[in-house]
Amino acid sequence: MASAVSLLLLSPPRHLHRDVTSRLLSTPHRRVLLAAPTSATPRRLLAAPPPRASNNNDNSGAVEAPDRLVAAVAYLYPFLDGAHHGRFLLAQFPFFNALLRPLGPAARLFHSSPLTPFLLFLTLYFAVVRNQQAFSRFVRFNAMQAVVLDVLLIFPDLLAQSFAPSGGVGFEVFQSMESTVFLFLLVSLVYGSGACLLGKTPRLPIVADAAERQVM
Repeated sequence: MASAVSLLLLSPPRHLHRDVTSRLLSTPHRRVLLAAPTSATPRRLLAAPPPRASNNNDNSGAVEAPDRLVAAVAYLYPFLDGAHHGRFLLAQFPFFNALLRPLGPAARLFHSSPLTPFLLFLTLYFAVVRNQQAFSRFVRFNAMQAVVLDVLLIFPDLLAQSFAPSGGVGFEVFQSMESTVFLFLLVSLVYGSGACLLGKTPRLPIVADAAERQVM
């Protein structure tokens, strides 16, 4: 069972105003009469402007349970898409197979068709991130973080295809890079999903600022 899970996971300017008072007072041969206000002069009561509503609907209040669940599940997408970078780490440390065993059904569904990753990408971006009416900002921000994280996987994938030494120091460097990518994805999954389930907003390094610019 552990080997089956590992095989599934490893598949491939301001305006300036003039002060006219000084000009009026300094004008020659002219007197300026400044009338003092009388009791007949009506007074205006300036009402204070109403407080502005805050546009931050991230997690200023309680995040509902469905939003927490949807946001947490979104982080499975980049992890399953880049789990193949952990082939060296899984081979050296078999206990990772037991750790990832609960993800077996999700891995089988993810790799059931070559079009599944692409369809999930379109669903996350267009149906979730861009859908302001159906989903809260909490869900859309976390989904966008997952999308950005998956896009960044292009670089290690290209590196793995173009630079794959068979031995020596180059292979050890390549092995360390692949394991680093996998561990980053694993930590992002645990931290991102765990924070979402607690109703907190996780901010992943590298991807959080990019996701913030995309979510209105």
